Amino acid sequence: MITPAAVVALASSAALVILGLALILTVWRVVAGPTLPDRILALDMLTGIAIGFIAVIAVKTGFSLYIDIAISLGLVGFLATVAFARFVLSRGNIKSKPPATAANGNRQKRRAGGKKR
Repeated sequence: MITPAAVVALASSAALVILGLALILTVWRVVAGPTLPDRILALDMLTGIAIGFIAVIAVKTGFSLYIDIAISLGLVGFLATVAFARFVLSRGNIKSKPPATAANGNRQKRRAGGKKR
């Protein structure tokens, strides 16, 4: 007969293997991500995977202080994601230029040396 401790040990080992595979795939997305938002999303996912690792280790060892560490990491990860999102939004506003209109072009030509009428 299988004891509850054996089930927990087997499940935690399987969870660590799955989290390790997710970690490898997510690191690959950080390195090979085609755009900055993809990389930011992958970094957020890394935070979630780290929280998962900490939670599984807390269950495996029975040391409940790890849960507090996981909650703190979740809060810091959320704030980092918000900061990255604000950076991406502000970076987009800097690059955008106002569309050139015919009136704008005429004003610039007059200022460059043309006479006012």
